[in-house]
Amino acid sequence: MRIRGLGVIEDAVLELSPGFTAVTGETGAGKTMVVSGLDLLFGGRAETTRIRPGADRAVIEGRVLIPAEGAVARRAAETGAAIDPAEPGADGGARAELLLARVVGGQGSGQNASVRSRAHLGGQAVPVSVLADLGEDLIAMHGQSAQQRLLQPARQRASLDRYAGDAVSRPLGEYRAAYQQYRDVAAQLGELTTQARERAQEADALRYGLAEFDKVEPVAGELEKLAAEAQRLGSAESLRAAAASAHEALLSSDDAAVGGDACSLVNAARRAVEQVRGDDAAIAPIAARLEELYWQLTETATDLAGYLAGIEADPVRLEVVNQRIADLEHLCRRHGPTLDDVLAWAEQAAGRLAELDGDDDRIETLTARRDELRARLADHAAEVSAARRAAAEKFAAAVTGELAELAMPHARIAVHVAQRELPASADTSSALPVPYPDSGAQRLVAFGPNGVDDVELRLASHPGAPFLPIAKGASGGELSRVMLAVEVVFAGADPVPTFVFDEVDAGVGGKAAVEVGRRLARLARTAQVIVVTHLPQVAAFADRQLLVRKESDGSITSSGVTVLDDAERRRELARMLSGLEDSELGQAHAEELLAAAHAERR
Repeated sequence: MRIRGLGVIEDAVLELSPGFTAVTGETGAGKTMVVSGLDLLFGGRAETTRIRPGADRAVIEGRVLIPAEGAVARRAAETGAAIDPAEPGADGGARAELLLARVVGGQGSGQNASVRSRAHLGGQAVPVSVLADLGEDLIAMHGQSAQQRLLQPARQRASLDRYAGDAVSRPLGEYRAAYQQYRDVAAQLGELTTQARERAQEADALRYGLAEFDKVEPVAGELEKLAAEAQRLGSAESLRAAAASAHEALLSSDDAAVGGDACSLVNAARRAVEQVRGDDAAIAPIAARLEELYWQLTETATDLAGYLAGIEADPVRLEVVNQRIADLEHLCRRHGPTLDDVLAWAEQAAGRLAELDGDDDRIETLTARRDELRARLADHAAEVSAARRAAAEKFAAAVTGELAELAMPHARIAVHVAQRELPASADTSSALPVPYPDSGAQRLVAFGPNGVDDVELRLASHPGAPFLPIAKGASGGELSRVMLAVEVVFAGADPVPTFVFDEVDAGVGGKAAVEVGRRLARLARTAQVIVVTHLPQVAAFADRQLLVRKESDGSITSSGVTVLDDAERRRELARMLSGLEDSELGQAHAEELLAAAHAERR
């Protein structure tokens, strides 16, 4: 990880090894900035106060090794991040390399300062929430200000479930599947019952509209045809006069050989040309055209006569057509604007009315289905509760054993698993009938997506002390050790790959400090462990030690990070032991401490 412009750190590169890395240094040297950098890199909250004075931004970059086929790699690929292949792990599994970056900039000053934050994943700009989401699977941060994670009841329940493994995860998975079905059915049932009045009103409106539709019985394209018929009926007299005048012009009733009508005149011309047709070939086409024109005029006159015979002034029919048009237009105004829209509305309305009319049957069916699912939920919830109680006893015993080795020999941990009481004002339909753990008698309890249990870690710190929630029953130093004991117990139950502890040794010393170091080394067998510590007993157990050193020229103070070799490590441990890094006695003590820690690790 590389840190630039964060706190007192101007530019530092941290070479974090597998196993146990200890970060040490004088108070105020900037060790906490290492933890702050990790926190920012994995989506932590950005603040302008973290930016180094004189710098316009803080930049944190990191390189993470992940399983090539794991969940983190899949989620990163979904964002478009570039994922590079890496050397296989010690177990031979395929690994990949993922680059993360966080840039925090400030704008303004004082109370008006604003934070500008950007995040990158595999060279791709992403929301900060993406880094935080990946961080859930990559790193667990623990410190004096980050111990709230362990205090959250939901976290405690999730931790117990993880510890229990398949004994809880299998029935809990079945419970959650049934719970989702129950929620869907309950939502449909609630909509039907709580909106019964509105649905009844909707059904009445649909019935009225469909009754109007059925009374009119419209036909597609009917309105256009009726409009044309109404136009013709309304103009019958003018149409008759026009047709008669046209017929008279084409073919009058005069019997003279050559009358004044068009047919007679054209016929006379045709006969005249026909008589001389053989005298000149050039006139033959003219004679043919006159012949064709004569017969066209005759046919047209015949058509006009037929049309004239068919025209009738029918006021009764006209009134019927106009009323039909008015009825159709009324439907168009209500459900249109076109008649095709009216027909489409009628089809949809009939289907919707059938659905509404079937509500009573649906309510009965959904009620039966809801009750069936609630019975299944009760069975699954009882199985989950039993598995949690069994795991709680084993977990409490394991953590209590760890605490005995962390200078808390009389402390006892209990994991309280209790089914949620149903509030007096709650609807019993929202409860599950679950048997009492001891008697087997059933009672109604509240339930949610994770079952019916509330899980709480409780601590009795000394003999005779009552069991209290760890937030109330543990001091700051005790809470740190409880947290460490819990993580060591969890280490074999699907841990995150990296744990970060910031002054987890606060409030301890002597033999207890040695045991803290031993437990951290034990955790480092299965995970990467990074610890900020003031205790040489803890640092001695580390596989690698980093020194954060502060330097000042009188006007500018900066810190750097150095990987210590064996000699430098002895000097740093001597400083931590006695405050005198060059003391021969201190270095001898440091050598002895390193040897003892090495033997313990072996």
